[in-house]
Amino acid sequence: MKKSLEDNVFPAIGTRNIAELSTRDLLLPIKAVETSGRLEVASRLQQRTTAIMRYAVQSGLIDYNPAQEMAGAVASGNRQHRPALELKRIPELLQKIDGYTGRPLTRWATELTLLIFIRSSELRFARWSEIDFDTSMWTIPPEREPIPDVKHSHRGSKMHTPHLVPLSKQALAILKQIKQFCGKHELIFIGDHDPRKPMSENTVNSALRVMGYDTKVEVCGHGFRTMACSSLIESRLWSKDAVERQMSHMERNSVRAAYIHKAEFIDERKLMLQWWADFLDANLFYMSRKERSVFRKKKEA
Repeated sequence: MKKSLEDNVFPAIGTRNIAELSTRDLLLPIKAVETSGRLEVASRLQQRTTAIMRYAVQSGLIDYNPAQEMAGAVASGNRQHRPALELKRIPELLQKIDGYTGRPLTRWATELTLLIFIRSSELRFARWSEIDFDTSMWTIPPEREPIPDVKHSHRGSKMHTPHLVPLSKQALAILKQIKQFCGKHELIFIGDHDPRKPMSENTVNSALRVMGYDTKVEVCGHGFRTMACSSLIESRLWSKDAVERQMSHMERNSVRAAYIHKAEFIDERKLMLQWWADFLDANLFYMSRKERSVFRKKKEA
C-alpha cells in the first residue's frame, strides 16, 4: 500500500502542506485510479488516505479530516468469493486435516490457519521473532523486512498497525512442533526447496484440494476466517468488538474505528481464542467417537 500511495497519490499532493488539502485534492488522484479500472486499489487508497488524515487530526496537525467526505465517492472493488463450509461440517473438516498425510509443515499451517484465522500473507511471511512463547502472544508487525525476489513479502498486518494474536495452548503446541522441525531458520513456514523463502501462497488451498474439497466452491483457506467469525458470533459468548479486533477488520465509522483500535480487548480475546481451540478439539473428538460407534455397529452386525 505504501508503494500505491507513492505511485498514485504523492505525485499529486506529496509536496503540499497537509493543512491546505481539501476533499477534492485528496479525491482527484484516487478517482484517477478508479477510472483506470483498478477499483480495489482505489478503494484501499481511499481507506489509507482517510487513516493518514485521521492520524494528522489526532496529532494536532489539522483540526478536521477532509478525507471523511470521500465516503461513497469511490466504487468498492469486486470482492473475490471466499467459500466457507457450513458450521455443521466443521467436524468433517477437522477429521480430514487430522488425517492429512502430506508434508507436516503443510498440515501445521492448515491447522494454525484454522486456529488463529489470520490472513495468508500474515502467516506465510511470519518470523520466529514475532512469537513470544512466554506470554503466548504473536505480534504481527505493520511491515516486514522484504525477502529478495518474493512478491509482497514486506506485508505484515493488513491494518498497518501491530496486530496481537493470543495463542491458545493448541496453537502454541503446533508452533513448538514447527520450531523443532525448522526452528533454525528465520521464517516459520519455509518453502519446500529453499528455507530462505516462504511456502507457496497456494499451500493451504492445495492441501484442501488433496482432502477432497473444491476450493472455489466449498472452502478455501481464507474461508476459515468466515467460519471462525460466524462461530464466535453465534456462540454469543464474546463481544462484537472483541471479535472484530481479532479479525483485524477495517471499521468504516471513524469514531468507532479509533475506539476499537485503542481498546485491544486483549483479555477477552485470550479467552476467546482458547475457547475456539477447545471448540475445535471437541468437534474432532465428536467425529472420532461417531466413527468408533459406526465401526462397533458394523462389527456387531
